[in-house]
Amino acid sequence: MMRVLVAYASERGGTAEIADWIGAALREAGLDADVRPAGEVAKLDGYDAAVVGGALYAGRWHREARHFVRHHGDALAHRPVWLFSSGPLDHSAEEKRIDPTVSVAKFARRLNARGHATFGGRLSPDARGFLASKIAKRSSGDFRDRDQVTEWAGGIVRQLRGAEV
Repeated sequence: MMRVLVAYASERGGTAEIADWIGAALREAGLDADVRPAGEVAKLDGYDAAVVGGALYAGRWHREARHFVRHHGDALAHRPVWLFSSGPLDHSAEEKRIDPTVSVAKFARRLNARGHATFGGRLSPDARGFLASKIAKRSSGDFRDRDQVTEWAGGIVRQLRGAEV
């Protein structure tokens, strides 16, 4: 059975939940998916493919996602890899394809990633922290679309199944 790592970096749990949705879709398709915080992954031995995601803050991927890709870059470059970002606090990610930010696009090129998706984010109205609380006053809500995430994960399954043939 093909084993896939879904590593994520999340500040407030929204990106972690997206990673869980991806893992569930991969498992439902018959793959062995291991969903883990990026900061807890020591090595990639035993994984046939990887999905790496991070929350976006001011156009930058979460620091743990950046660190993960830098630290595991060589190992990731020898596996099929997909990247995802979460963060727009509106419905734009549902309405159109959003290109990766400049820094995420560089990671995608470096890893020869097979795909990238930007999903909507989530921010609760009572978010803590100076910047988060200011943003929450004007843009709080849950803008994630589970069907969109599941459909994207289905594309990963189709690509991996094609690689097995």
